[in-house]
Amino acid sequence: MGKITFVSYEGEEHETAIVDGQSLMQIATSNGVTGIDGDCGGECACGTCHVIVGSEWVSLTGKQGDDEEEMLDLTPERQSTSRLSCQITVSEEMDGMTVHLPEFQM
Repeated sequence: MGKITFVSYEGEEHETAIVDGQSLMQIATSNGVTGIDGDCGGECACGTCHVIVGSEWVSLTGKQGDDEEEMLDLTPERQSTSRLSCQITVSEEMDGMTVHLPEFQM
């Protein structure tokens, strides 16, 4: 079984098991990852699941939709590889992926 690591703004790591087919947000919230709130329940209607994906993993995370792009435009800590974790469907190919959390969520 693969692993994904969430790294807080302060550098604290939280390793989680991959659950194929779940969103990255679902995995984070079900594993108590601090800093991923998912207030909208994964509907791409808030920015409380913002993550920064390493550039080497971007091709595996899927394409951003217009709704996600609009939500990320409201995020003050947006970076070029920022994503909403509710919009990333996890697969075993993501084994070893590390995502970083911003200092603040919307």
